[in-house]
Amino acid sequence: MEGVCETKSCTTELKSVEFGNHQNGSLMETGLGNYGCSHYRRRCKIRAPCCNEVFYCRHCHNESKNSPESSPLKQHDIPRHEVEKVICSLCDTEQDVQQYCINCGVCMGKYFCGKCKFFDDDVSKNQYHCVECGICRTGGEENFFHCNKCGCCYSNLMREVHRCIEKAMHHDCPICFEFLFDTMKDVTVLPCGHTMHLGCLREMEEHYRYSCPVCSKSICDMSKLWRKLDKEIASTPMPAVYQNKMVWILCNDCGATSNVQFHIVAHKCPSCESYNTRQTRGVPVGGSFSEMMHCEYSLIDKKRKKLA
Repeated sequence: MEGVCETKSCTTELKSVEFGNHQNGSLMETGLGNYGCSHYRRRCKIRAPCCNEVFYCRHCHNESKNSPESSPLKQHDIPRHEVEKVICSLCDTEQDVQQYCINCGVCMGKYFCGKCKFFDDDVSKNQYHCVECGICRTGGEENFFHCNKCGCCYSNLMREVHRCIEKAMHHDCPICFEFLFDTMKDVTVLPCGHTMHLGCLREMEEHYRYSCPVCSKSICDMSKLWRKLDKEIASTPMPAVYQNKMVWILCNDCGATSNVQFHIVAHKCPSCESYNTRQTRGVPVGGSFSEMMHCEYSLIDKKRKKLA
């Protein structure tokens, strides 16, 4: 969305009608749901302090200014807390940030936060301002708590069970690289404490990826799969040359280091029985399969020469 539009500056004093005290209830509903963008329903636009252009919201600004068509030298995000001017969508009056238009008195957003300079007519989201986060969040303040170590709000259901990681959401999603702290998408917390978009997690699962992309720990109970691997390994004997081959492994789940018998399928951690392991010493990492195949092809070649 290109944020350029005609506006007029307002010098009118606020009249005696106390719009902020809801004395005129009809102004709360005037134009409700008819204005806004794909991100928010609101009855005002904001003037970006960084480029002096007008947009419906910060996301509209950031999408426009950081689009592939924009010059890399001009790409930037709006400093949301520095917004000072808004434009009423009903009367086009430009004014200081406030909930009610100083000219026509319309409510520009049923939910309004003066700290975040944020407007939203859809109050079903149960928005609230978290002082510690410094931004507005959705879901109802009574349903969330702020973890000072993680530096973000989590559901009350996680209060006693989540694993703390310092500034857990102050980074990009490890899959799509969108900043998580103020994302509009649903975020999930993995058992290891790392965070990512819920949609990205679902996409990982569709591709049979069940380990954290940050620390490689399992993201769910994998015991059923481990038992299947037990059977697979039992039914897949290794060639004689590998029967007594030992390798060192590191378990991604429990962190234990172990010396186990080499197998082409997988290596089981003797400490926690997880197959979520990585080979660290022994047969060259990444070369075990090719080494075994070289041995097999050599045997086949010898048989062919005998037959000839």
